[in-house]
Amino acid sequence: MEFSQQENNQNSVISIEQGKVQLIHAQLKTPCFISRNFFTETNIHTIKDISKISLFSLASQDDIDILIIGTGASPQFLAAKQQVDIQQMNIGTECMNSESACRSFNLLLSDIRNVGLLLL
Repeated sequence: MEFSQQENNQNSVISIEQGKVQLIHAQLKTPCFISRNFFTETNIHTIKDISKISLFSLASQDDIDILIIGTGASPQFLAAKQQVDIQQMNIGTECMNSESACRSFNLLLSDIRNVGLLLL
């Protein structure tokens, strides 16, 4: 699925296909993490792999207040303990299918929000 292009200096998602994400300046394989000033492929393959430890190195690369988690074709949700652990990092979370996650990320990024996107 293709998305409308945002400002060139941001890591907006241009398109997402099975196993890959196209940003303005790069292409990534999923799973990956994207924020305003940082992007990388990750080893977080399933929602069960998400923890404070796995997110700390990603979240510390860029200031994020909310983490949008794209879980593939259908939404999956964090366990209560995972939600509490991430809230202790002062990060809110939203889980949704990956296409919706990309659209939400682009919208919040264009509103100059401190947002991160984790695509599984």
